[in-house]
Amino acid sequence: MADADNKAFANPAPLGLIGFGLTTVLLSLVNAGILPGGGEAVVIPLALAYGGLIQIIAGLLEFRTGNTFGMVAFLSYGAFWVWFALLLLLAGNGLIDLSAAGPTIGIALILWGVFTFYMWIATFKLNTALWLIFLTLWITFVLLGIGDATGLGFIATLGGWVGIVCGGIAMYTSAAEVANDTFGQTIMPVDRT
Repeated sequence: MADADNKAFANPAPLGLIGFGLTTVLLSLVNAGILPGGGEAVVIPLALAYGGLIQIIAGLLEFRTGNTFGMVAFLSYGAFWVWFALLLLLAGNGLIDLSAAGPTIGIALILWGVFTFYMWIATFKLNTALWLIFLTLWITFVLLGIGDATGLGFIATLGGWVGIVCGGIAMYTSAAEVANDTFGQTIMPVDRT
């Protein structure tokens, strides 16, 4: 039996990826117009509990494993989901007034796109699945931001569609990492062969 100092750590990335992917797909289905706008209320608790909390936990575990990229990604996007949920909750309950915010939310989304763009650059050294997640995510943020800032709903709707793809790739990547680890071989590829 190995002592505690030599015990291997489980990979926290599949947990963070599914928290991100599942929440992203659900919100993106609303943004794309597939689910009704009132469905955003269903996303709020999911964003807090799974998109937010689970990614924050995964980010802290990535810190423990020494993975800077994973730590920054999961802590940041976990915080994004908490911000998103709080924005809807506080505005929806009259605790903050967004009526004079103008394009500020759209600009915030574009700034998330800028952050995601530089994270995407880092994925050039990682696997193809992560490269695709971050590629589609920065595009999603930019489209949603432009759509919100300009009031051009069709651009935000397009962002919703790209978000569905992004979240779906993240869910696949999570499943692949779990399956590949469980079987001890590549069952579901995450890289070009």
